[in-house]
Formats: sequence, structure tokens, C-alpha cells
Amino acid sequence: MRKVTFMPVGSRCVYALSIILAGAPASLFAQWLDYPTAGVPRTADGKPNLTAPTPRMADGKPDFSGMYGWITRANCGAKCNDTQISREFIDIAASLKGPVPYQPWAADLVKKRRVEQGLDPNVHCMPRGAQRIWTDDYYKRIFMVPGRMIILTERNIQYRQIFLDGRPLPNDPNPTWNGYSVGHWEGDTLVVETNGYRDDLWLDAMGKPLTESARTVERIRRPNYGNLEVEITIDDPKAYTAPWTVKIDQPLVFDSELIDYYCLENERDSKHMREQSPIGTPQ
Repeated sequence: MRKVTFMPVGSRCVYALSIILAGAPASLFAQWLDYPTAGVPRTADGKPNLTAPTPRMADGKPDFSGMYGWITRANCGAKCNDTQISREFIDIAASLKGPVPYQPWAADLVKKRRVEQGLDPNVHCMPRGAQRIWTDDYYKRIFMVPGRMIILTERNIQYRQIFLDGRPLPNDPNPTWNGYSVGHWEGDTLVVETNGYRDDLWLDAMGKPLTESARTVERIRRPNYGNLEVEITIDDPKAYTAPWTVKIDQPLVFDSELIDYYCLENERDSKHMREQSPIGTPQ
């Protein structure tokens, strides 16, 4: 199994959506050639110094470049067994104070989706969408390049691009899984606005909807060398009666690389999903 250095996430794992995530990556059963990450600040004992100063680009803005994982803190009972996933992957609103402000139809839809996990596009190896990249149980790598930020994610070798060249957010872009994203800096915080979502997205495994009327705002910070903070505001009047905001921490991963993984190569579980009991307790 791959060995990495970062928070207490030991090895590649598979998320259990009642049974397991659709398709376990082949890397679970094979060695991965890891390589020491260059330029990592170290403490006196040689360990990565996670609290070292934030790296910066030539223009002085924070450099988010690096590979990031997830914090292991899921609490979903027997359905997760011993898998290592973030609680937000199951329930993106896990840290929200108070209930999610659903529109009545959206609340009913979540109840339906919870008992019919086979409806989740993720189960069928489809893209998960921009928000689930942050909560994903797969690593992601960020590249900061002139005019844009690129996020690569292991699952199905997907990418997301955020334009930083000053272009405005379009009024009516073609609907996509990740939407259309533009960003600007407010001090050391990158503010990313996104619209142009598909009308049938799931924000998490519980099935919280995101619709074509959504406009999301992500506020991304790197407070020190070893951590990324992502604050996501969901503003979707079609599905929710008011905007709501969650915060998701992203610890930096050292001494490892992204794995070439395609979900469909080993998908055997979607046909079983409807037979399972509801997952989790919704917010």
C-alpha cells in the first residue's frame, strides 16, 4: 500500500456507500512508487513543519500548490466500517450550526436519495462536482499558474479550472458538473465564484441537491505551510430558503503522488445500492 506523510490517514481506502464505493482502485492491492517531496520545511527531528510560514508566489500572493487529502473524522456507524473518510463526504453540512434550510421539495428529495443510494451519479462513476472534490476520499493536487488555478483529482483523472485573469462570471454558461469558476484575491484569501451547474448534482452522499440556479462562493486560505482552509457558501434559492456556509480543512500530503484510477475499471456495486438501508443522519 502507499505510504504517505500527513495527518492520520494511513493508506488508500474505499468509501462505503452502504457496501463500498463503486470500484476499488487497483492501488489497494499494489505498491505505489512514492518519492520524497522536495523543499518541505522540517522540524529539528526531521518531520514536516506544518506550521511553517505560508509559501508565496512571485507576486506575494499565497501559493496553494501541493497535494491535499482529507481529515479522518467520519462517524457513520457500521456502514463505514473502518474506512478513512471525511465526515463532510457523507454530510457536507456536518459542521453547520443548525439545520440545512431546505425548500420543501429538496427536503423530500434528500429523503428519497438516502434510501436509494443507487441514484447517486458517483455510484455510476460519473463526476462528483466541484464541492465534492474538497470532501473527496481521494487526493487532489493544486497547481497555481498564471491566470488560473488548476485542481487535479485522482478519481477518474478529473480536473477543475478556476480563472484568475480578471474575467467576469458569465451570466448563463453551459451547465457542467463543476460549473464555471472565476476568482479574485481579497488579501490572502482567494474568493472563487461559480455558477453554471447542472440541475441534478449531489453535494454529498446523503443527496443534498445543487441545481442550475446555484451560485457558490469558496473562500480559500493557506494559513501555514501544511494546511488549506476552504469555506463554501451554497446560495441556491431553488433548493434552499437561505444561503448556508460550511468550512472544510485540507491537510497537505507529503511524499506521495496521484494514482491513475478509473472507477469503471472495477465497478461492481451500483446494482446493490437500492437494497441498503439509509446512510447517516441528515442535517
